[in-house]
Amino acid sequence: MTSIPKSVCIIGAGPSGITAAKNLLDEGHRITVFDAGNEVGGNWVFSENPGHSSVFETTHIISSKTLSQYLDFPMPSQYPDYPSHRQLAQYFQDYAKNFNLYPHIRFQTRVEKCTLLSDQSWSVQTSCNGKIESHTFDALAVCNGHHWLPRMPQYRGKFEGEFIHSHEVKRFSRFNNKKLLVIGGGNSACDVAVESSRVASRVDISWRRGYWIAPKFMMGKPADVYSRKFDWLPTALWQKLSAISLFIRNGNNSDYGLPNPDGPIGSHHPTINEDFFFTIRHGKINPKPDIDRFDGTNVIFKDGTSESYDTIVACTGYIIAHPFFEKNFLDYSEGSVPLYLRMLHPDHPTLYFIGLFQPLGCIWPGAELQSKIMARELAGKWKRPTDIKKKIEMELKNPDFRQIDTPRHTITVNYHKFKKRLEEQLKK
Repeated sequence: MTSIPKSVCIIGAGPSGITAAKNLLDEGHRITVFDAGNEVGGNWVFSENPGHSSVFETTHIISSKTLSQYLDFPMPSQYPDYPSHRQLAQYFQDYAKNFNLYPHIRFQTRVEKCTLLSDQSWSVQTSCNGKIESHTFDALAVCNGHHWLPRMPQYRGKFEGEFIHSHEVKRFSRFNNKKLLVIGGGNSACDVAVESSRVASRVDISWRRGYWIAPKFMMGKPADVYSRKFDWLPTALWQKLSAISLFIRNGNNSDYGLPNPDGPIGSHHPTINEDFFFTIRHGKINPKPDIDRFDGTNVIFKDGTSESYDTIVACTGYIIAHPFFEKNFLDYSEGSVPLYLRMLHPDHPTLYFIGLFQPLGCIWPGAELQSKIMARELAGKWKRPTDIKKKIEMELKNPDFRQIDTPRHTITVNYHKFKKRLEEQLKK
């Protein structure tokens, strides 16, 4: 019996949205992709528009080409191990052209509201240049990403200089001859500190806890490719061997004036940066402890020291947000994200989340596999388990990594193990 093709609304034309579109079309479904931007690629499309969440001007991917390409569309052989944001944007646009996705995408169109109807179809309200439209779809694929709504930290006192989130940073020339404080130790924080140190008069970086800092290369290979050889090991043993490798490579964080991590690798997202320790040792970045309070342009740290700054950049992550849903219907901004395979809602079988996970690696190879599962289910070729709520509970109780308790660490998966779980579903 041939299933009837479904009409599917896809929110977002970033890396997850375009692979959702491609795989739904492969199964004969009818799709419409809505994207508020002007081009395919999401935040990999560089823009100086402060309203657009885009990469920095100098950004290169932090996972290697080998482990960051779609199965159905390998990256060009001439691309380097770590492509630039321009190369990645071109890659996503070439993907969309190759699979003829552009005719299905409506740019400069924002999804304002999604409402589940009694027959499990969806009413979707959109806006474009002031014009409001309503649409009805059989299913909804949410691919709006989770790196676009800044999470700002709160401190006592008031800072009278410039206090911004890394979301607002596009070009580092804005920090010419300025005294800069960077808050955080993740990938964005270390990138901002390293790149701004080339032009700023002084750069300090404040950590409230220790971070694992990993290089981009190990033994002459991209670090994630090198690490893949040992991924079959039990997690605890893999963590110990990885820690030893990083100690041999870098020494301890305390050797650089920074706090050591208080948990094993995987207890929080590792930071991939080849130049961070190098730049500290060259006197271009000055480590600082956690912040106690602000006083005018002064920042008082918890060790009692203080310093005056022109600008503070908070590299403190993003909030998971789905503003097109009523909060009493769905809100994943602070708590856990109870989805089977990080994509299937237990109560709403026509609702899919693609790319709503954070691997210790690249998102879109996993998003591609999720899209194949979604497309197959809508085509009647794959069935979700009848005990889906129990399976979600098991997933939440047995995460790939035991991580620190913060909103940022609710969607982490092991890149290789998560992909294997998705691949096993596609064999059924």
